[in-house]
Amino acid sequence: MDPTLQFKTKSQYTISLLKEDLKTIRTGRATPSLIESVTVDTYGGSTKLKLMELSTITTDGPTSLIVSPFDPSTIQDIEKSILKSPLGLSPIVQGSKIIIKIPPLSTEQREKFVKTAASKIEEKKNQIRNLRDEVRKSIKTSFEKKEIGEDEKFRLEKDINNLTTSYMEEIQVLKEKKENEIMEI
Repeated sequence: MDPTLQFKTKSQYTISLLKEDLKTIRTGRATPSLIESVTVDTYGGSTKLKLMELSTITTDGPTSLIVSPFDPSTIQDIEKSILKSPLGLSPIVQGSKIIIKIPPLSTEQREKFVKTAASKIEEKKNQIRNLRDEVRKSIKTSFEKKEIGEDEKFRLEKDINNLTTSYMEEIQVLKEKKENEIMEI
């Protein structure tokens, strides 16, 4: 398999995981992605499902979310799971739906969430660097085994370096965007 293609595929997957990860970090604005991956123990603890699999999540203005379970019998399980989540949210059950007010973040909380985002971003940057190093080793091995020529080796290495630079720039853009969202009042 072409090492450049392999690197592209794995790196793009890593970046898509990062995007999903960043969605779960709270900002001052209510978004369904904030709670959609909260795990809910339901049906007597026999089933673990993500909140998005059990309900419809919509926004009601910039500071509240409405959770409408598909099965009304799961409403208590959903409420418990949201309370237990590390997001620090307080759900309010109203009939067959749950309303979640998203309180404004304090400066301290904002700084904490920026640090959390930064550590997730750094982790993914390291994964891409490790992928780059693996691909470089495979290129070097192919060259030593005389499977590829010197020109091909240099071309592949240059391609990998250019791709790495573009992925790092993409991650930097994601980081700045997320930091701005968190710090926005």
